[in-house]
Amino acid sequence: MKQDILSLDNKNVGSIELNESIFGLEVRADVLQRVVRWQLAKMQAGTHKTKGRSEVALTPSKPFKQKGSGNARQGSRKGTQFRKGGVVFGPVVRDQSHELTKKFRQLGLKIALSSKVKEGNLAVIDEAKLSSPKTKDLQSKLNNLGWNNCLFIAGNEVDINFALASRNIAGVDVLPTMGANVYDILRRDKLVLTKDAVNCLEERLK
Repeated sequence: MKQDILSLDNKNVGSIELNESIFGLEVRADVLQRVVRWQLAKMQAGTHKTKGRSEVALTPSKPFKQKGSGNARQGSRKGTQFRKGGVVFGPVVRDQSHELTKKFRQLGLKIALSSKVKEGNLAVIDEAKLSSPKTKDLQSKLNNLGWNNCLFIAGNEVDINFALASRNIAGVDVLPTMGANVYDILRRDKLVLTKDAVNCLEERLK
């Protein structure tokens, strides 16, 4: 399929042929959901923790005698019914990630790219480069293009001026090709690829 190539000045500078096996797949929400869930699980720190009754810093001795006090019998102040006692079945430190095959992850990325094409929210630009790292200049270009919530995917490296200019604009993300992922593609309304990014993605996903 053919896609027009724009410049950051909103001018048509040519066209590019997109690979149907990468940008023309049927959109499957179940695949996208599994890949996004895998990504978010990997991002979790898993450092949540509460202390059980074997870990709290309280005396293990009996709080009062077994009989005669009028209270229910107790064996330790570490019980969960006492203030500052241990927590029953509380969260523990653990790894939240789970396995997902490489082929399935690649399929998810292809479907995410295809979904943007189906929605009409994929744009290809000649290059993501600026002569100076001025946020005001980039913001005016994006306003002219009507891109307020977008993800830019550049080639193997991101232009430093473009990266510096974009980091203060809310709703705009910039990634190199190797950083392209399903979650970031879906969370932004518009996906903007450079010509180099298209070639690198097709090489990566072929």
